[in-house]
Amino acid sequence: MRAKAAEKMGLWEAVAMAVGTMIGASIFTMLGLGAKIAGPNLPLVFVLSGLLALFVAYSYAHLGKRYVSNAGPIEFIVRGVGDSVVTGALAILFWFSFVVSIALFAKGFAGYFLPLVHLPLSSLAQGLVEAVVVAVFTALNFFGSKTVGRAEFWIVLVKLSVLGVFVVLGLWTINPDWVTPRFDPAHLRGTLYGAAIFFLSYMGFGLVTNASENLENPEANVPRAIYLSILIVSIVYVSVALVAVGNVALPDLLKAEEYALAEAAKPFLGSFGYVLLSLGALFSISSALNATLYGGANIAYALARQGELPAAFERKVWFSAPEGLYATALLGLLFALGFNLSGIASITSSVMIMIYLFVIASHYRLLRRGKADGQLWFVTLSLVVVATVFLVLQVYQWNQNRAAFWTTFAAFGLALVFEWLYRGATRRVIQKRNVTG
Repeated sequence: MRAKAAEKMGLWEAVAMAVGTMIGASIFTMLGLGAKIAGPNLPLVFVLSGLLALFVAYSYAHLGKRYVSNAGPIEFIVRGVGDSVVTGALAILFWFSFVVSIALFAKGFAGYFLPLVHLPLSSLAQGLVEAVVVAVFTALNFFGSKTVGRAEFWIVLVKLSVLGVFVVLGLWTINPDWVTPRFDPAHLRGTLYGAAIFFLSYMGFGLVTNASENLENPEANVPRAIYLSILIVSIVYVSVALVAVGNVALPDLLKAEEYALAEAAKPFLGSFGYVLLSLGALFSISSALNATLYGGANIAYALARQGELPAAFERKVWFSAPEGLYATALLGLLFALGFNLSGIASITSSVMIMIYLFVIASHYRLLRRGKADGQLWFVTLSLVVVATVFLVLQVYQWNQNRAAFWTTFAAFGLALVFEWLYRGATRRVIQKRNVTG
């Protein structure tokens, strides 16, 4: 059921929600990783990953305005592909993507917090900070969330202001040689790998569809919010990457991989810039962690209600049924403790790209049946492009992080086995939501 009119988000509140999640997800926590992979081509990586995101956004926008459902991409897949073990497994993987994102935020928080308080980046210290920050936000979420779109709008405004100071002041001191793209085979390979991994940095646009029932005029505002959020974030990412890579020699940037953005502010803002960007990062990561933790558990509930996840994950009242929150938080912490930033980022990208492929395939099938809008040729091209990105990412995982490679496919396999066993035991079927379309 749609939310009452007085409770609905406006267009810019929806944009703020998506932008806030995207910025919290990447630029503070993954800038160093991007510099390590692509070097001076990092700004180009953000341009390419933004363009790749538009191929997926096209299907999300067209399906989101036709099928208004907080189940988001899972609703699209159910409509296009139908009820099957694969659909149920994809729903589990969708929730799993929230779990792994929480791990990324926890590691990013530790990476900025420890240097700020002058503590060593030891495994023990990082693990303790990761555990504490996840526990704190789990406790906050236990009491439920009263966060609304308007509050998120102001949070995002603060984030963008901090990054705006960084960009405006840093543009004047860029070393052109450090940001000149390289097109030799090694740098081109790094650019392609980086674009595949940084798909993760744009995945927040999909949250618009997960809040579509709570959005004013969703048929018009879902596409607008998706495209506007990608445009805003692309400009921010490319600008920040130019300033960061252009102001700090690459070896120095790589030494500060997990707090690279704060390090990049030192040459033109000194210690003040370091502190400002560190605090901005902590603020951004905290808000993104909180939203993702709440969103992950709520998505688990929404899918349980619809039939894609077992009812044990429901979250109607925290004091009587908090399993969704606990499972989301605990698994997120385990991944934070067990994987490095590169491994976590590539696992999440793989899972989300798989979801994207099924959404695009669903859009294709619905178009053929006259139950969706859009251009068939572009959807076909999108399917080819995104499938290629998925293959590139798997090659990168195989060459750079075998544990992440095997974990990715283990996650796919376990989700299928779990869904098959659960479906066999309960004989349940996936029900479509009673939504527009």
